[in-house]
Amino acid sequence: MRERTAIDHLADDHTARLVELSPILATHLGVPGHDHLLDDCSPDAHDALARLNRETLATLDRLTPADAVDEVTVAAMRDRLGLELERHEAGDHLADLNNIASPLQGLRDIFDLMPTDTSDQWAAIAARLAALPDALSGYAACLADGVRRGTVPAIRQVELGIAEATGLADPDSSFFTSFIASARPDAAEPADALVADLTHGAAAARDAYGTLATFLREELAPHARADDAAGRERYSRASRDFVGATVDLDETYDWGVEELARITAEQESLAREIAGPDASVADAVAALDADPTRTLHGTDALQRWMQTTADEAVEALNGVHFDIPERMRTIEARIAPTQSGGIYYTGPTDDWLRPGRMWWSVPAGVTAFNTWREKTTVYHEGVPGHHLQVGQAVHNADELNHWRRQVCWLSGHGEGWALYAERLMEEFGFLDDPGDRFGMLDAQRLRATRVVIDLGVHLGKPAFARYGGGTWDYDKAWQLLTDNVNMDEASLRFELNRYVGWPGQAPSYKVGQRLWEQIRADATAAAQARGEEFSLKEFHTRALNLGSLPLDVLRDALV
Repeated sequence: MRERTAIDHLADDHTARLVELSPILATHLGVPGHDHLLDDCSPDAHDALARLNRETLATLDRLTPADAVDEVTVAAMRDRLGLELERHEAGDHLADLNNIASPLQGLRDIFDLMPTDTSDQWAAIAARLAALPDALSGYAACLADGVRRGTVPAIRQVELGIAEATGLADPDSSFFTSFIASARPDAAEPADALVADLTHGAAAARDAYGTLATFLREELAPHARADDAAGRERYSRASRDFVGATVDLDETYDWGVEELARITAEQESLAREIAGPDASVADAVAALDADPTRTLHGTDALQRWMQTTADEAVEALNGVHFDIPERMRTIEARIAPTQSGGIYYTGPTDDWLRPGRMWWSVPAGVTAFNTWREKTTVYHEGVPGHHLQVGQAVHNADELNHWRRQVCWLSGHGEGWALYAERLMEEFGFLDDPGDRFGMLDAQRLRATRVVIDLGVHLGKPAFARYGGGTWDYDKAWQLLTDNVNMDEASLRFELNRYVGWPGQAPSYKVGQRLWEQIRADATAAAQARGEEFSLKEFHTRALNLGSLPLDVLRDALV
């Protein structure tokens, strides 16, 4: 067992102070004692986080790494905390409003992770519900500070926020109404006092979201910017944040255009194999959708299929392509209580009492599911994707401090690995079925389209001639998205609104995959230059044991 160093203690102390500032993070990490609280989302709270980051970095500068693990920790903390300070000083947090991952959603979504088995757990929920008005008031103060400083979100995101907050405020349709109605703790019925607390808490939460909707409509919307584009300066910071590497944004856009064309040609070729020599991609989609052996009916059937597919992947990969520790061989497939259409993974807690879980947020009214579309999604969220990646870092507690195991996560590394894992499953022979491989290409084509749209819109890149030329905007991006992505209109709108409202995040999947593949190629070449045989299994073990890292740091550690 590796002995804890001064740098490990600093990282763990930073994490302990961080969860005090963010009870939501504590719940995500499974740190007890915070589930009854909510984050202070005010400008003062952001300033407190900045002070913590400055103090940690100042202490880090006075410490000397004791070993190679410390050297990686120092590089990662300097990268992450330094960039957080840069973004804070630029005021990026003052315009933090979008349709998927801003405080508006985060303050509601945390309830999905809270345990609901006992009266004490429901009491914590009641207290957290009662804390929502102060949290949302602080968030509104932050956005108001942005108005004063001229740092504001786009009007499109404000309008989406108004609609979402209004829905959460509606007594009949609000999540908070249905959530407390489901309360069934360890007594046959919750005690009268607890029922009252939950009822009052839900009402307070609904009222708080109603107040937020009014603020967004009356005080923020008149000042919101008309243009969706974030601009190069803000985009550059966001890209480094999400990818964990400094990339040439213009070269990356050009690569995205080429990658989209390459994947499209590959999918079109496979479409002809599936549906005939003159078949289009749409023809292949229709043929696969019409195949009853590839169709599931109802969310119960979807959940069972997800679970079976994930369990079979663990069984087949373990001991062959990966050595999967026993406690990581459990993954739970769940249907999420929300209906946004998203699919996501939540990692295990340090004590493994809450296992890794993949969640499917099924849109209202959707009852049929096509396995050809989703097999690669299970590999992405489960094994060898997020579950193997996140779980391995948690499992490696003897080597990695708490910050390295669970706090240092970024989508370029995590989502890049998950896309890389999809291609790995093709490489390993798990996508030999043409329909399943077609589904993988369908997903990869979506991610390549994201690169073109995200960089194109936010950097004002020239649009394709077939869309009228000029520069990319929302309407031209919509045409590109509908031409390349096989989804229902509501899901596509959600996707595009996400791209224009959350700059830099969506491309980090495909850019991260590209960097993972480059790092693997560099590591292969380095081994051969040393006269050694390259072991892919050993490379993956080394990489995953490092935990999530900025990709520039990962490259230095592996090559």
